Amino acid sequence: MTPAMDLRPLAPAAALPSPAAGRAPFDRAWVTEAVGRIEADVNRSADTHLIRIPLPGAPGITLYLKDESSHPTGSLKHRLARSLFLYALCNGWIGPDTTIIESSSGSTAISEAYFARLLGLRFIAVMPRATSPEKVAAIAFQGGEPFLIDGWNTSEAARRLAAERNGHYMDQFTYAERATDWRGNNNIAESIFAQMAREPHPVPAWIVCGAGTGGTAATIGRFVRYRKLATRLCVADPAASVFHRHFADRSVLRVKACTSVIEGIGRTEVEPSFLPDLVDRMAVVPDAASIAAARRISQVVGRTCGGSTGTSIAACLDLIAEMTARGEGGSIVTLLCDSGERYRSTLYDDHWLKAQGLDIRDQAARLDAVFAARP
Repeated sequence: MTPAMDLRPLAPAAALPSPAAGRAPFDRAWVTEAVGRIEADVNRSADTHLIRIPLPGAPGITLYLKDESSHPTGSLKHRLARSLFLYALCNGWIGPDTTIIESSSGSTAISEAYFARLLGLRFIAVMPRATSPEKVAAIAFQGGEPFLIDGWNTSEAARRLAAERNGHYMDQFTYAERATDWRGNNNIAESIFAQMAREPHPVPAWIVCGAGTGGTAATIGRFVRYRKLATRLCVADPAASVFHRHFADRSVLRVKACTSVIEGIGRTEVEPSFLPDLVDRMAVVPDAASIAAARRISQVVGRTCGGSTGTSIAACLDLIAEMTARGEGGSIVTLLCDSGERYRSTLYDDHWLKAQGLDIRDQAARLDAVFAARP
């Protein structure tokens, strides 16, 4: 594994009025070529699969998994990284010598490292030291340079590092909701509804996703309103996160720490891309329930799924139970965000779970009641 970078201590934060402050305009010919490279890369990729999950314990309701792990960089964040690069390029924030810096728990950084390498740019990922070793290795594999810090305030560290290096801080937490074209352009919501068109219940009763930046939730929430669809949006949030607290009380903007072990979702403070008015419901999910659900859905689909997928599956169980109690049929769509292979040394390691004080056995019966038992 490539070791994390050993950079000098960060200077105090500098006030940056805009990402492009003090820079000369970049060469338009290079920007045109860069956008073309990204478009060509998109053209080489097919859409991700929509997997139908039978529910023996809930006849009349069908669960679907939008498998975002099949992107070239293995996660839902591939779409976001592509959008962020196009947004920054077309805003004049990135040039041929720009160092790209991002704050991430891993998956976004892996995807951004891919696109940075595609454009021949240096990429530095600022991440918590607790990030899974598999993710750190994947960033290095894509040509990125991991920069691990103690604590969770990666955004502030990335901002200061960008100021020091005269680089561009991509800032997924601010720009996720605006970089994606929520009206269409093959965003995740448009892709879901196109693939659902021939299913028995083509308009899902619910779409369930997590929130790290909040960008995916914002895209789905806007799209269903724009297309005048009856689908409701449920955001599944780790119990330690601030998002569900903010949803219940808008005055709550931060918590002291988000101690969840589920990487990629949940935050200490409300990020600019989280738009609670687009969310119909928040589901609060303990880490043990997320991990148990991730392991069970992995058995059902025949390959491992990440922890944030488990968080969404746990939220789906509540919706399925409520629909069943009311005698309702229909469909629910959620996301297979990334592969569980990135968490072999953590979420799928029983010794690691024990060290974290996590016991997932009590969640098994609830899962058995909905999904067919698998050996």
